[in-house]
Amino acid sequence: MAPSEHDDRRSGGTRNAQADRPSELRRTLSARHLTMIAVGGSIGTGLFVASGATIAKAGPGGALLGYVLIGIMVYFLMTSLGELAAAMPVSGSFSTYGARYVEDGFGFALGWNYWYNWAVTVAVDLVAAQLVMAYWFPDVPGFYWSALFLAITFGLNAMSARGFGEAEFWFALIKVIAVLAFVTMGVMMLLGIIRGGETGGLANWTVGDAPFAGGFAALIGVAMVVGFSFQGTELIGIAAGESKDPARNLPRAVRQVFWRILLFYVAAILVIGLLIPYTDPHLLRNDVEDISVSPFALIFERAGLLGAASVMNAVVLTSVLSAGNSGMYAATRMLYSLAREGKAPRIFGRISRSGVPLWALLATTVVAALCFFTFLFSPNDVYIWLLNTSGMTGFIAWLGIAISHYRFRRGYVKQGNSLADLPYVSPFFPFGPIFAFVLCLIITLGQNYQAFLEDKIQWGGVVATYIGIPLFLLIWAGYRLTRGSRFVSYRDMRFPDARARSEYLDSALRGEPATGESR
Repeated sequence: MAPSEHDDRRSGGTRNAQADRPSELRRTLSARHLTMIAVGGSIGTGLFVASGATIAKAGPGGALLGYVLIGIMVYFLMTSLGELAAAMPVSGSFSTYGARYVEDGFGFALGWNYWYNWAVTVAVDLVAAQLVMAYWFPDVPGFYWSALFLAITFGLNAMSARGFGEAEFWFALIKVIAVLAFVTMGVMMLLGIIRGGETGGLANWTVGDAPFAGGFAALIGVAMVVGFSFQGTELIGIAAGESKDPARNLPRAVRQVFWRILLFYVAAILVIGLLIPYTDPHLLRNDVEDISVSPFALIFERAGLLGAASVMNAVVLTSVLSAGNSGMYAATRMLYSLAREGKAPRIFGRISRSGVPLWALLATTVVAALCFFTFLFSPNDVYIWLLNTSGMTGFIAWLGIAISHYRFRRGYVKQGNSLADLPYVSPFFPFGPIFAFVLCLIITLGQNYQAFLEDKIQWGGVVATYIGIPLFLLIWAGYRLTRGSRFVSYRDMRFPDARARSEYLDSALRGEPATGESR
């Protein structure tokens, strides 16, 4: 914040100035928005399309185990994030927590990593939309669809945070209904109420090497795919900065996430594994281009539902647009927060009259325009390239959450503060963040470990897989060298004072230094 603004604020001229020119985010996201953002953020093409490929690779038991393990890890991460976000509900949550409770450069790198992750992911989703729309309109150039959906996504985010929240609520609701209908129909098929499940049941768990196929390597590979599918649940941490009554609504959303994950992922994978043998050749052909072989579509067809492929195509398109909408929101708020903290150009911290960081939104839109490379190259090639570019960054963000929460709680207790003063307390500390950190690290480092066991290492695949790690470390090291930042000791950590929490929330919205903190 510029010195002149500080002077103006001290002299009492701030209130009039802010009345004419909005300069703060607005708390317009309700409890239902937060819940659906958390639930909808974790339901995407990873469940609707790629779930069949995970079963084909690891068997029904291996896929189910992978989803259960990652689901538990995500729940632990959500409780960690819930404790942090309820205490300090700011839009740049991961960056802010990393800077305050780990190291300033760590928070800087985490913030830019997360912005880059979601900005590029928006481009990925826009290319995926091209592939989906080609099912109905094969002769229409794909970049037209990307332009249309990019304009829609920009418009939804430019209106207000409530505009984003409402759009995401309805997008997520469509996905939730589709999963509930699928699980219900699958159970009815297994019970013989609906024909089509006669060859299913536990017999599919004894085919070939079932229930586990491919061994440890397959399980690690599945865990990475499953992890990508779950990414987005942490969006409630970003949305915390614009939520109504975050101390009450955030814990509620966190508590509901685990049961949604259990229902939507574990139940769906269990039904697929019981109804379709993992050796079914259709599962091996699962990709974004061929919606007709989605395991959801296959089971709908076996139940006699006409037009199942078209129905699933519409659902997948909704998932893609929802993911793009969420990604645009997350990236914009992270860049806004970085600018407010002096870690990005100041212009990205400006707020429009509707309470939206419009310049940050425009910068994110420019990166999302990478989708237009399909004008020059194959949409499939661009999709894979962008996916590899953004792949690792989501797991780095999760690692950052686990580390930040562990150090936050340790420092909070060491300084003699009472856990009773926190709006929400994670019940699994210290096991939760430690478990999440270790499992996340194993999956991150082991996702392509087989490449190093081959006689001739394919360095192209290795670089595409691991490029996110050295980039993150390079940004972190560069910040430490130029700014001279050091790790924050427990005794130097500062925490929001429970008695001044409302004042802290107001200042956090304006991007001002928090007041009323305790040491």
